[in-house]
Amino acid sequence: MNARPHILHLHSTFSLGGKEARAVRLMNAFGDSARHTIVSAMPDALDARDAIDAAIDAVFPSDAPSLTGKPTPGRMAELADYMRNFDLVLTYNWGAMDGVMAHRLARKEMPPLIHHEDGFNADEAEGLKTSRTLYRRFAFPTLYRLVVPSDRLAHIARRTWKQPESRILQIANGIPVELYQREPEPDAIPGFERQPGDIVIGTIAGLREVKDLPRLVRAVAALPDHVKLVIVGEGPERETILCEALASGIADRVVLAGFLDRPWRYAGHFDIFALSSRSEQFPISVVEAMAAGLPVASPDVGDVWSMVAEPNRVLLQSDRGGLEPALAALAEDADLRRKIGAANRERALAEYDETAMIDAYARLYGEALGLGRLSTA
Repeated sequence: MNARPHILHLHSTFSLGGKEARAVRLMNAFGDSARHTIVSAMPDALDARDAIDAAIDAVFPSDAPSLTGKPTPGRMAELADYMRNFDLVLTYNWGAMDGVMAHRLARKEMPPLIHHEDGFNADEAEGLKTSRTLYRRFAFPTLYRLVVPSDRLAHIARRTWKQPESRILQIANGIPVELYQREPEPDAIPGFERQPGDIVIGTIAGLREVKDLPRLVRAVAALPDHVKLVIVGEGPERETILCEALASGIADRVVLAGFLDRPWRYAGHFDIFALSSRSEQFPISVVEAMAAGLPVASPDVGDVWSMVAEPNRVLLQSDRGGLEPALAALAEDADLRRKIGAANRERALAEYDETAMIDAYARLYGEALGLGRLSTA
């Protein structure tokens, strides 16, 4: 191994979402203690690279083997040969599963591989596909660890994917909570200008089908005209969301701000945080909203119920049509927003600061590399 270990990251996508934000934060925290090569199954989805500190040794090769295609023996061997150039391989979600399978099928010695599962796309929002479950079961035996952030994913790993307890490691997502105590930057959201009396509903999400953002647009359309919606994120559903805003007659009340890094700069401009996803596990965006002192309106998906403070839980809806009542109640009652927001901020400070998360990953990656612990900045 070189003095600085070389880590390969195989991502389903590298557009800035929860898992990408965490991966970038860890790279930045590890500083010059490691080198990084990042490969995305969607080669054009690389928005998160802009959040990597300029001092970090991170490259995005154009000649890496594709992570998509039929898992033929030749393609698996090509992936395995590529992975042998690195000291540690980190894979993320279903889109990188062929990397896990190539590791499993390799005939020569391979570097340790740690797989991260953070949630599911729209095609598995209603239930896991049997073919993918079987593929995972076969691919996972050579993992160093399977890392999950949520109770529900840990349960799936044990019960559905049949993984031994010794292989599963649950690490909760964390953020730099103290940064969210600052006043938001005045011009941090392009195209956004608050008018007197406005109530601003905000969300931070990759614009993907599973996030069901047209549903959020429809919910806001049912609210009074002084309620505005700001969507921070980028992705393939952008035009669909714009069309929904036009069809709902609220295009002038919706701001699609695009990708914006460092959410502490702008989350404080929101009065309410909304999550409309059909499937989630442990969404970092909810932790960010809590740290900013916001109430959260959301379906009861993933671990959201256990994440938010107790007063916020009554606003979580078990049915998909339930966003509008929660948003309306919060929009109408400033005292309720303040009470719930304060409770969420207190819980974020107590439970979700990034210090513990960074330390857990530094120890995990360091142990896999035989170093004990990766150094952090």
